[in-house]
Amino acid sequence: MTPEFQVIDLQITPEMAGQRLDSALARLMPEHSRTRIKGWIEAGAVKVDQMACKPRDLVEAGSRVRVQMTADAVAQPQVLPEAIALRLVHEDADVFVIDKPAGLVVHPGAGNPRHTLQNALLGLDPKLAALPRAGLIHRLDKDTSGLLVVARTPAAQTSLSRQLEARTMAREYVAACVGVMTAGGTVDEPIGRHRGDRLRMAIRVSGRPAVTHYRVLERFRAHTYLSVKLETGRTHQIRLHLSHIKYPIVGDPVYGGRFGLPRAATQGLIDTLRGFKRQALHAATLGFDHPRTGKLLTLHAPVPADFAQLLSALREDAREAAQEAAQHGHAKKARVR
Repeated sequence: MTPEFQVIDLQITPEMAGQRLDSALARLMPEHSRTRIKGWIEAGAVKVDQMACKPRDLVEAGSRVRVQMTADAVAQPQVLPEAIALRLVHEDADVFVIDKPAGLVVHPGAGNPRHTLQNALLGLDPKLAALPRAGLIHRLDKDTSGLLVVARTPAAQTSLSRQLEARTMAREYVAACVGVMTAGGTVDEPIGRHRGDRLRMAIRVSGRPAVTHYRVLERFRAHTYLSVKLETGRTHQIRLHLSHIKYPIVGDPVYGGRFGLPRAATQGLIDTLRGFKRQALHAATLGFDHPRTGKLLTLHAPVPADFAQLLSALREDAREAAQEAAQHGHAKKARVR
């Protein structure tokens, strides 16, 4: 193992001032578990401004942190490479940007030990085994499609993780939701684990801050097509926030509520809505500063075929309803005459 995989240098950002060291490092190094980070600190592998420290020590803005990573942090023998086809939107020596299909789990876990994006990445580039989580910087839910950035070097991973934490990484999604919105807006509600169901998230006062901005792209008879931008990246954030304001995402099995159909919907829309078994959410745009050049890189991915078919059915339903209304109006005027 070469030294570059063992040492990482970080800096405490102003918004982390006053936090515990282990909490701040967990935010700066989201690819590592808090247990592992705490172990490094207790083992003396973490220095703050060249001084030994404890997990509960409070950090100051601008402090420099050096982490001496142990070999177990980068070795991933339990995750095996697999030959799974991936759509690469961008590729260079420092990063991959992947357009993840719906249905592909990002990380191995309970119930999904294999056939994940992480397995696919190791099959694409075996050198990613030297990086935590094969270089993955963030994640998408299994049934959310769209763009994910993957670091190919330790330096790239540090840079991209810092951008994610500092909220300078631009992430824009598109979503089809139930209900007709009159205007865009912002949801600023903290998110925490649901008390009764560990697989769900909930709006909780004690949760972590979460901010979602949304704007209307297109309105239909009983649905809205939205652009959604994240300030934060909490688990299920967009799905939960839109459900919280009573505009759940089409097809969301967890936060979508009862299934319903618009009155007098076309058969095409009825069939499409019944057959759409996942949340209609797609990570369409990803922007970040390239970790080597510093230049802004902005990438786009069109919605996948099932999402495009859903939008087509919504538009056709709206057109037919408008035509029928127009014909009814003409007939009414003719009777008046």
